[in-house]
Amino acid sequence: MTAIPHAPVVQGPRRLSGLLRRQSMLLILIAFYILVALTGRGFLTPDNQLNILRTVAVPGMIAFGMTLVVIVGEIDLSVGSMVAVSACITAWMVQLLSRGAMEPSVLAVLGAMLISLGFAALVGFFNGLMRQKIGVPTFISSLAMMATLAGVANLITGGSPIESFPSWYYIIGSGRFLHIPVPVFLLAAAFAFTFILTNYTALGREIYAVGGNIEAARLSGINVWRTKTICLVITSVFAAIGGIVYSSLINSGNSTIARGLELEVISACIIGGVSLFGGKGSIWGAFIGVLFLGVLLNAMTLWGFNPYAQQVVKGALILGAVFVNFAIDGRSPR
Repeated sequence: MTAIPHAPVVQGPRRLSGLLRRQSMLLILIAFYILVALTGRGFLTPDNQLNILRTVAVPGMIAFGMTLVVIVGEIDLSVGSMVAVSACITAWMVQLLSRGAMEPSVLAVLGAMLISLGFAALVGFFNGLMRQKIGVPTFISSLAMMATLAGVANLITGGSPIESFPSWYYIIGSGRFLHIPVPVFLLAAAFAFTFILTNYTALGREIYAVGGNIEAARLSGINVWRTKTICLVITSVFAAIGGIVYSSLINSGNSTIARGLELEVISACIIGGVSLFGGKGSIWGAFIGVLFLGVLLNAMTLWGFNPYAQQVVKGALILGAVFVNFAIDGRSPR
C-alpha cells in the first residue's frame, strides 16, 4: 500500500499566535506592571493596589455596560452626565423624603437611590426607543441626552452642591469591608453580572449575534431592538450606581462631577479590544482596559508627571489603541 503523506502540523503555532493576539493587551499590562513595580516607589504596596481598584471601580462598572452597547453596534455618550445627574437626584430626593432632617433615615436614602436608578433606566429605555422608532443613531441621541442631563443636574442643584446625606453615607464610596474598599465589591458584582450575561445566557448570545450581523439576527427571530435597549438600560443603571458612589465620596450631589468620564470609559473598551464595528469584545477585555488606564494614571503620579502631560499620554494611548483596533479587525480607518 502507498503511504499517505501527512499534512504539515501547523495547529500548534496557529493556536499560539491566536492566543497571543487575543491576549496581547493582558501581556502588555503584565509587562507594564513589572516596569512600574521596578521604577515606582510604593507601587506594589497593598494599599496602593487597593487604591487603583477603588479608582477604577466606577469607570470599570460603566465600561462593562458600555462593552455591551458597543458590541451591539451602538454607543452611549451620556454616561458622564448620567453619573452627575444621578448623584444630584439622589441628594435632592434624600432632602425631599427626609423633609430636610439633619440625619435622614435609611428608608429615605434607599428610596432616593431607587428613584435615581429608575430614572436612569428610563433614560436608557428612551435612547433605545429613539433608535427603534425614529431611527436616530445613538451617537446623536446620547449626545443630546448628555447635554440635557447636564442641564437637569444644574437645575436640580442651582449650581451649588446639595449636602443632605446622613453621617453613615460615606461608607458606600469610602468605607471598607474586610479591609477592601466597598466600591471594589461593586466593581466585582458588575463584572460577575455582565460576564455571566455575555457568556452563559441566551441574551448574551443575542448581543453578539446582533452586533455581528443585524439582518441575520433579525431573520433568526431575535428581537434586535429589545436586545439593544436592554444594553442601553444596563449601561445607564451602572452609570447611576457610579453617581451614587461619587456622591458618597464627596458627601453631596454636585453637577460638576464625572466630566469627560464617557471618554475614559470608551477608551477602556477600545484598549480592551472591543471592536468599534460591533460583534466583538469581552467583559474581561474591558476590565483589562480599565485596569491598564488605572495603572497608567497611578504610575504617572508616582513618576511625578505633570497633570497636563498625563492627558497628552492618555490621548496618545487612546489613538494608538484605535489603530490597533482597526488593524485587528483588518479594516481601513477611512
